[in-house]
This record gives sequence, C-alpha cells and structure tokens, in this order.
Amino acid sequence: MMQKQQFNEQLFDFLAASPTPFHAVYEMRGRLQEAGYIELEEKSRWHVKAAGRYFIVRNESSIIAWNMPASGELSDEGMRMVGAHTDSPCLKVKPNPETVRQGCLRLGVEVYGGALLNPWFDRDLSLAGRVNYSTESGELRSELINFVQPIAVIPSLAIHLDREANKDRTINPQTDLPPILAQLHGDGKADLRELLKQQLLAKDVADVDQVLDYELCFYDVQKPSYIGLDNEFFASARLDNLLSCFIGLQALIESDTEQGALLVCNDHEEVGSASAVGAQGPMLKQLLERLLPEPEARNRMIANSMMVSVDNAHAVHPNFVDKHDGNHGPRMNGGAVIKLNSNQRYATNSETAAMFRRFAQLEEIPLQSFVVRSDMGCGSTIGPITAAELGVKTIDVGVPQLAMHSIRELAGSEDAVGLTQILRRFYSSESV
Repeated sequence: MMQKQQFNEQLFDFLAASPTPFHAVYEMRGRLQEAGYIELEEKSRWHVKAAGRYFIVRNESSIIAWNMPASGELSDEGMRMVGAHTDSPCLKVKPNPETVRQGCLRLGVEVYGGALLNPWFDRDLSLAGRVNYSTESGELRSELINFVQPIAVIPSLAIHLDREANKDRTINPQTDLPPILAQLHGDGKADLRELLKQQLLAKDVADVDQVLDYELCFYDVQKPSYIGLDNEFFASARLDNLLSCFIGLQALIESDTEQGALLVCNDHEEVGSASAVGAQGPMLKQLLERLLPEPEARNRMIANSMMVSVDNAHAVHPNFVDKHDGNHGPRMNGGAVIKLNSNQRYATNSETAAMFRRFAQLEEIPLQSFVVRSDMGCGSTIGPITAAELGVKTIDVGVPQLAMHSIRELAGSEDAVGLTQILRRFYSSESV
C-alpha cells in the first residue's frame, strides 16, 4: 500500500488529466494496462482464463475491470464488486452554440447535472471532450481533445450594476452562463467545428475532413492542490466522483487476491443513470451474463457477491452545522462514511454495514456514519440502482467532502488512502 503523500500525488495527476468522463476512462485504461490487465472488445468473442485480469470500455465513458478467481469458479466464490461514477456536474456545449454579442464570441451551454452555478463565474475555463469526425476517405472516427489552456470565462456582473447581488441573486442558465471565448472585429465570425478541426490537426490527426459532432464541456484549469496550514485538505474539481474512481482503481490493482474482484465506473450518474452506459443500463448485467451464461450459476454467483458503492459523502460544514443531524455529521479526515437511509436512497443495510465495519477494523481504519436530517430530502447513488438491477447485497460508502457539486470541491487528505486500504481488504476477502 503506497503512503499518503505518494497516493495523493498520483490522485492529483489523475484528476488533472481527467476533465471529462472520456479522459477519466482513458486514464484508467492506461493504468490498468500498465498493471497487466487485458482489454476485451464487447463485439468480439471472449476467452477469459482463471486468474486473468481484464477490462472493457463502453462509449469511452464507462469502464469495468475485473480479476477472475484463481480457481476459475465464480458461482461458489462470488464477486467482490466496487462501483463509482465517472461524470460530474458541468457546463456542456450545445450543438449550435456560437453567438456574437457586443463583439464577443460566446458559446451556448447546457447545465449537466445538479451543478452549483455561482462558483463558475470568474474562473479560468478550458474546453475538453470527444470529437467525432469523418476522414478524407469517408471513415468515421473519434478523438479526445483538450484545449488545456484557459480559453474562456464567465464574467460576473459588477455589483455597481446589481446592488442586490449579495442578497438575492439568481442565475438564468440560458442568458447568464454562456462563456466568452474571444473578441471579434468587424464582421468577424467563428465556427466551433473549424476550431475543433484545427485542434485535431494540432494533435497530428492528419486525415481529418469534417467534424461531424462532439460532446464537450468547460472545466476549470486550476490544478488540484493541498489546502490548510498542515495540508489537512485538498481541493480540486470533480472530486465527486473521480476521487472514488481512483480509490476503486488503486484498490483493485493493489489487491493481491485469488478471489473474483470487479470495479465498475459508470457514466451518467448525475443525471439519473438511465442510459446504455449508466448504472441503470445493462452494462454490468451483460458482463456477468457473459462470464456465467447459465442462469442458475449466475444467480448463485450474485448471491455470493457484494457491491460497495463508493460516492462522496457530505462532511459537516462548520459554518452550517444545523444542516446535519446532530449525531451524524461526518468530519473530513475522520475516516470513510457509511451512508444510510431508511427510504432506500442508499442501499446500506445492517448486514452489509457490519461486513464493511469488520474490514475497517481489520485495517484499523476509523469509520463514520451519515444519515440525512429527518426534515430534509436525501440524495442517492448508483448503490440502490445496482442493487435493484442485480439483486446483489450492497453498501453505500464514501469520503466526506465539502462544496459538493461546486466547480472546486474540498476533501480531507487522510481519508482517500484509508478507504483504499479498506477496499483492498474487501477485494481480498475469502467470503462476503
């Protein structure tokens, strides 16, 4: 198990290289390949072997990696599963986004997920995502792009022109959020698709003929960094939930286990998970059907399995303590959080919580609990969705954080490495 400093430095590198789900999966693919995992194509016939390590990618935005047990027998041993999601709230570019007003080129955006919008103002923004294009020979291809440099900004309206800004300011996503990219002169025009083509050519993608479509989002170029007098915290974009993706990935790669172990990182959790690559879609179920085509054997495997859904939890905010139940306000650097909700917004039950607590005890890692105030609504995760789709016993856990769904979030520098240690123990457990 790597030390905290080394772990967090690698985490920072991963976060900085992953401005979109496409880039996150690309980074995870590379790390898996370095660790000896073999990529399988879903459209091809598979020949998996006992003790083999494999992964699949769908839509370039969701990924499943797994270890086959040394015995090759999944029905009796089951699969130790960890789940997370690759997407984060953001501003996505519309299909025909270009508008020019007062000589400024702007791009129209659509809010993806439950983004906290105020922090997006006055940030140095860049643009990244996937571009689909045709070649000069007529082939259809795709490529990931990242402008890297700050190319856009959403300036705030000066308080002199909005005297009530600090009292009751609301944000209209249609009119207030289009980022400014350039100042045009005369009758100057700009074509985003042409800009994307030039970006592809700059990457030495030489046979680009026409950009046909894209999935792009703006992101804050500020790098992850430590915060606090003693580096108690770290701040970054997309901690929810790339932090959990990295934790699950490291735990899987580091687990020296002969047991069946699996990591699934789905896209589209922030918008409900109902897609071909979301947790409510068939991706994980179809994988398990391919590994065990016979229904009875597969059902036995699921009965012998367990899922740990990893998604960040709400740490208690020192300025807003009354937003938490008095006995269930987890603190940053206080350990991973078990999330519970009697209305099944989280999938935790006493059996799965007891198992997870035992893994933490064996690693001597502290745990905390989160239950939402009884007079407030509760968010949810991929945990209940996966439990309902597969029928697998499930627990919801996560690292406590502040500023969830902001453009820049905050977490404790101790918690991620601790949760990784627990998950590594879970992956190596002989029975669940």
